[in-house]
Amino acid sequence: MRQLVRQAKIIGTGSYLPEKILTNKYLESIVNTNDKWIYDNLGIKERRIAAPNEATSDLGSVAGMEAIKNAGLTPMDVDLIIVATSTPDRLVPSTACIVQDKTGAYNAVCFDLAAVCSGFLYGMSVACQYIASGVYDNVVVIGADTFSRITDWRRRDCVFFGDGAGAAVLSHADDSEGFLAFRLYSDGRGRNIFTVPAGGSELPASSLTVKNRQHFYQMNGKAVYDTATKVLPEVILEVLNDSGIAVDDVKYLIPHQPGINILKDTARIIGLPFRKVKTNMHMYANTSAGTIPILLDEVNRAGDIDKGDIILFAAVGSGWTYGASVIKWA
Repeated sequence: MRQLVRQAKIIGTGSYLPEKILTNKYLESIVNTNDKWIYDNLGIKERRIAAPNEATSDLGSVAGMEAIKNAGLTPMDVDLIIVATSTPDRLVPSTACIVQDKTGAYNAVCFDLAAVCSGFLYGMSVACQYIASGVYDNVVVIGADTFSRITDWRRRDCVFFGDGAGAAVLSHADDSEGFLAFRLYSDGRGRNIFTVPAGGSELPASSLTVKNRQHFYQMNGKAVYDTATKVLPEVILEVLNDSGIAVDDVKYLIPHQPGINILKDTARIIGLPFRKVKTNMHMYANTSAGTIPILLDEVNRAGDIDKGDIILFAAVGSGWTYGASVIKWA
């Protein structure tokens, strides 16, 4: 569905990465893989792992506070908190409510959003609707995941993910700046390509599900690659067309970090020089909903984005969920 969005912009960013580093070399010692294959095919050298006492809300709270400070606001200025996560602290309450308590943003309405790696992109779209309608003024969107908690370290696909959180504060903009367009899609036929089989109402936790290791994610890597390299170029070109922006006018693509070869193929198909594609997966791997906001915060704090720059966001996640958006930086 085409969604043209006006009058919303990003006014602050923040991020948080746990201290513990897990290298490819270490993973060589516990599973049948090697550093060269991981780096050549995925672009990953290491990833961060949350400490035993760090939950998703802890990562998200720090990232959210950093974004609030960067925006020049206080927690009590926040009207809405959206936490995009696939690894919530608990089934109930929402991780967003826990983040609210940890940050002191008690004026905010809070809820979680589940779209896996596309979660932050979906969250920004929701925030834009609230801002455009005038319901809320300042919305904090947080992408936070601790995939190390649902990773089976006996499987070769344990190399893909790391833990981390990023956040952005969205607020009102004038008609000449901010988000220009979103394109979001879902396809439930892909629900078994990347999944955690047990722990929900379909297959509640039991001694058998624990024994069968069904509380860890399971992934068909080839299907992820094939789908991502098909849908990402399509949705990016659609959102550029919606907003009347040419590929040559794009300053940066700030994408989800699904693997270096997926991003290289996507850039080649849409005709975007790869030097304009921002990545950090060599340091952090795939942090799921945290990927885009962590990368955005790095680019923003480095001073690499100027007023008026055209920035693309794009992501694909389990579900399937996927989408893209374009913003004129304010």
